Amino acid sequence: MITLIVNGKTYQLDLDEDMPLLWVLRDQLRLTGTKYGCGIAQCGACIVHADGRAVNACVTPLGRVAGKSVVTIEGLAGKAGAGDIGAALQQAWIAEQVPQCGYCQPGQLMAAAALLAEHPRPTDQQIDKAMDRVLCRCGTYNRVRRAIHRAASPALEEA
Repeated sequence: MITLIVNGKTYQLDLDEDMPLLWVLRDQLRLTGTKYGCGIAQCGACIVHADGRAVNACVTPLGRVAGKSVVTIEGLAGKAGAGDIGAALQQAWIAEQVPQCGYCQPGQLMAAAALLAEHPRPTDQQIDKAMDRVLCRCGTYNRVRRAIHRAASPALEEA
């Protein structure tokens, strides 16, 4: 049995420790917000947080996150409240009209949240480095950067 804590809820799973975390989340726990993109950690659509670090769920074996706290896009969305990174990012994403096709959005938001947790006021270079791991087929990278700056700065939200 493997213990996994996902979005604050503890699960006891009788699964192979080599099973990719992505399939555990989507197929076993029915948390389908985390997307399958490439399966080889190149697109970033499957990014989740494991003990606060952004990881690609498609190549992360279940055994590697046993006993750790995993947060999915559903968990990020569930944290809405004053001063919350998830809520600030959601509002900034809407204000900057970031989404187009939606393919990359869970990964983009999870990567951005991990960045802001580490660097509350990131530079353009920090944003570019953190977000480089998420492929956006629509090319909304400039909107993503503006949204992250907006989420990081309450003064920008009023502009």
